[in-house]
Amino acid sequence: MKAPGRSAAPGPVDAFLAMMSAERGAAKNTLDAYGRDLRDYADTLSGQGRTVLTADVEAIRDWLAGLDAQGLKASSAARRLSAVRQLHKFLYAEGLREDDPTVALTGPKRGRPLPKTMGIGEVDRLLAVAAEGIDDPARPMPQRLAAARLSALLETLYASGLRVSELVALPSSAARIRQRLITVKGKGGKERLVPLNDRARDALDRWLALRKEAGRAPSPWLFPADSATGYLPRQVFARELKACVAAAGLRSDLVSPHVLRHAFASHLLHNGADLRIVQQLLGHADISTTQIYTHVLDERLKAMVRDLHPLADG
Repeated sequence: MKAPGRSAAPGPVDAFLAMMSAERGAAKNTLDAYGRDLRDYADTLSGQGRTVLTADVEAIRDWLAGLDAQGLKASSAARRLSAVRQLHKFLYAEGLREDDPTVALTGPKRGRPLPKTMGIGEVDRLLAVAAEGIDDPARPMPQRLAAARLSALLETLYASGLRVSELVALPSSAARIRQRLITVKGKGGKERLVPLNDRARDALDRWLALRKEAGRAPSPWLFPADSATGYLPRQVFARELKACVAAAGLRSDLVSPHVLRHAFASHLLHNGADLRIVQQLLGHADISTTQIYTHVLDERLKAMVRDLHPLADG
């Protein structure tokens, strides 16, 4: 006897779940999740007088619309649709249906989360705290060196938008070049030119001068360390940054090396930089990756219309 309210379609659903278990070795939690999603789908179809064997594209669209009306997140709806797609692919492959109605469907659009970033004032505060005590001769040299290195790292990161892996692996020659551009080797060994402003150059000069004053041996790396690579591990930089963030009175869960990279891009765009230029500086192979920052452009355009359009106050 069927459970009350259960549609007439659990047969095909159970056959699909059995295949998932036997042929794909799906775990129990996975099977349970698929079972919940697919039985909910089958029950919805039953309410429309259909089954998974007779549902057409419009019926599935109605089901998706119902998920949206329930306030289900796009990511959750996309997960359920994925289960339904696999079910119908199975039914078609097994000859239980002559078509797959999900082929023509597009899934719910999942908005990309906006990147975390920092305000200009917050960045200024962080950079100021990082540089505290570097020139204080009363401080022990190891402390001054640690401060100078962190200051150089942060100034360079905010000036250039480098990935943290690119930053810590900079060669020492990067600080000796007097031009405002340095060559960086990014993902896939691709090289690109990135800017290095006066503040960053000054911070690097101070770091290298202090290393020399402390009698540290020259290194091919800009930020040498006793590690397998010979340069500062990313984890060490992240740990030191976290301590600096706390000292600056900022939220540690909102600041990281990658957030400073986002701040570099967001502040450039806010001040009028072209999206294509920011793409090149960040080393993005595809402009679509850089388009996560278009919310900054949207806000700037709104401000321009508000401030410059003659009828804005009308």
